[in-house]
Amino acid sequence: MSTPQGAGAPGTGGHGTAGGEGGRGAPLAGIRVVELASYVTGPHASVLLADMGADVIKVEERTQGDPFRGWGKGGYSPTFRSCNRGKRSLGIDLRKPEGKRIVMDIAARADVLIENYRPGVMDRLGLGYEAISARNPGIIYCSISGFGSSGPYRDRPGYDTVGQAMSGLLGMTTDFEHPQTMGISFSDHITGEAAAYGVLAALVGRGATGKGRRVETSLLQATIAFLAENAARYFDEDDVPTRATRAKIAQAYAFVAGDGGPFVVHLSSPPKFWEGLTNAVARPELFADPRFVDRAARIRNYDELEAILAAIFRTAPRADWLAKLEANDVPAGPINRFDEVFADPAVQALGMVRTVTHPTAGPMQLLSGPVTVSGHDESEIGPPPLLGEHTDQVLGELGLDAAAIAALRAAEVI
Repeated sequence: MSTPQGAGAPGTGGHGTAGGEGGRGAPLAGIRVVELASYVTGPHASVLLADMGADVIKVEERTQGDPFRGWGKGGYSPTFRSCNRGKRSLGIDLRKPEGKRIVMDIAARADVLIENYRPGVMDRLGLGYEAISARNPGIIYCSISGFGSSGPYRDRPGYDTVGQAMSGLLGMTTDFEHPQTMGISFSDHITGEAAAYGVLAALVGRGATGKGRRVETSLLQATIAFLAENAARYFDEDDVPTRATRAKIAQAYAFVAGDGGPFVVHLSSPPKFWEGLTNAVARPELFADPRFVDRAARIRNYDELEAILAAIFRTAPRADWLAKLEANDVPAGPINRFDEVFADPAVQALGMVRTVTHPTAGPMQLLSGPVTVSGHDESEIGPPPLLGEHTDQVLGELGLDAAAIAALRAAEVI
């Protein structure tokens, strides 16, 4: 299980030294994070820090916990587990003064606090940035919301699909005549990664100045920022991009082979890829065809070229075409289902699927994080916690004895 890594002295914010000795060990060893967040954005931000060795204390409602717990399997759903590996869980009632005081005491010893309540909620709880930074000037306090802490949409509920839609992301990935939502929570995960990026930057800055900072992001802000390429083109050309815009510019295509197997080809700009494609499909005359002679021509005549290639690719199985494309060094790949993804030897070589074992919930398979850091063994990262699993441990670190903890439990604070 995850163990505490450098609690720090009261009021100092922990301020552990990250990186280990000689570049070995977990990069964020000694960094303590308090998470007051649920669903995806905040938990995803903090799980990225946990993956790097931070001690993450997940503060949860004492009886139900993170709502994702209830999405199946008796409070330990796969959805919950995906965002909460390697954390410790504290079950507590923040409506009670004793509960708020305990969280304040934990935050006073922490390096980072991550929250994704609606703007104003943390202030009403007495756990806002001003209150906590007064106790702990070194705190990195990260607030995540739907639309930001100011502006006309400040108080609206924000969920992933709304963030995708209002940011323009969904407009870049769906057909406006037959709009569909996406099968992944893009905005939630983008925002969580943006929050982790801001927290890490603030931690580095604190190393130079000794001072904490407030970090803010939102579904709207982070997802719009993710669309910088498309926005820059819109500002420059004053032409509203659609799903097809980048496909044409990047010369990206999706096809279905004769056996029904879907795959993609991405020509980008090097002429060698276009030449390789014409060789792979045994149509060398296309290489010098005036309609497709250079990238600009292929952009103008994208639909025509797509139709020609689609007809060719329907004449043979996907595996045959992918082999010919690879032989000609053309960037291409299958559109995989999950069963195909995790059977792929290249994916298996990454070692991203880890089996972790919880002492009572048993073994489970989870993905590791998106980066590998030398000297850091991710196999040491513990499983997701049961609700309130570490309550006694965390309170003990605050100096509460068994009798005091029992009294809090009897009063239904924990």
